[in-house]
Amino acid sequence: MTIANLITLLRLVLVPVIIWALLVDQQLMAFILFLFAGLSDAVDGAVARYFDQQSEFGTILDPIADKVMLVSVFIVLAYLGHLPLWLTILVVSRDLLIVFGVMLAFVLSKPVTIKPLWVSKTNTAMQIILALWVLCCLAFSRNYPTIDISLVLITGLLTASSAVAYILQGLALFASDDTDSDGKNKTDYSIN
Repeated sequence: MTIANLITLLRLVLVPVIIWALLVDQQLMAFILFLFAGLSDAVDGAVARYFDQQSEFGTILDPIADKVMLVSVFIVLAYLGHLPLWLTILVVSRDLLIVFGVMLAFVLSKPVTIKPLWVSKTNTAMQIILALWVLCCLAFSRNYPTIDISLVLITGLLTASSAVAYILQGLALFASDDTDSDGKNKTDYSIN
């Protein structure tokens, strides 16, 4: 187990604590833990690159940790009325669509490479910014409706764009017959 993977696992362990803090009205604690978890996402990648600890396990674990954290926080914030339900449904549906697509590709022997598209990276960053913003506003009892609406709309647009990009990529993958002699897909399709 590498240091980078341990940092990623710590992020996963923090998820239930963040959820608990939100549900028991400890917004400052939730904000600090989420901020720490978000920073750990940057740190684990930097550690993996600097110490040459990049691994296939880490490549899979990191986006899972991101998604578990973000989806959990989005669901709880929507449940508490701090995020629109439509946005949370969009975020969760996009992630479920990706998981379903990866499973279907596996079943149909059309393997995919886990490597995010630029729109997916931007989408994830925007989801983190929105969640951090809402948690910060809750922690410090602030209210900025214009910024809230702008961040929600931008996040919604990026989430929808990312979903469409993956649908198009999935359709291209399933329509192709681009395999080598081992039956492996020669085309590098990316999922995150």
